[in-house]
Amino acid sequence: MSTGSSTEGTDWKSDLRQRGYRLTPQRQLVLEAVDTLEHATPDDILIEVRKTASGVNISTVYRTLELLEELGLVSHAHLGHGAPTYHLADRHHHLHLVCRDCTNVIEADVEIAADFTAKLRETFGFSTDMKHFAIFGRCEDCTASAAKKAAKAE
Repeated sequence: MSTGSSTEGTDWKSDLRQRGYRLTPQRQLVLEAVDTLEHATPDDILIEVRKTASGVNISTVYRTLELLEELGLVSHAHLGHGAPTYHLADRHHHLHLVCRDCTNVIEADVEIAADFTAKLRETFGFSTDMKHFAIFGRCEDCTASAAKKAAKAE
């Protein structure tokens, strides 16, 4: 799901230089792939990067993602049993609503969970990190489809 983020508004080169790193071609390609693909696994990112640089391998992608996450440029979430997915860290914080049927990922503003997080803090003294939070269930379309199938079965 797109949120309108764009590489045009992000000065990765300056950000990396301020922290003592260069924006290498591989880093730039990985950042651009993360931005373009949004919730992408390292394998998805590799496929996108190889469209431009066929010599890049998966270990380069993993190392680059690890560095970029340490630098606060990308963030990851676990949206199932597979590999983590990555998106730009400067995007708004959001929850990931993951449909178990079609695997679609819907982004929801973290404010929707404000009562829940307040209750966790109040009851358990637990502060939440919602930027890595995924809720699994069934999307509206799959719920409707399942209801139709259930009605036909009766």
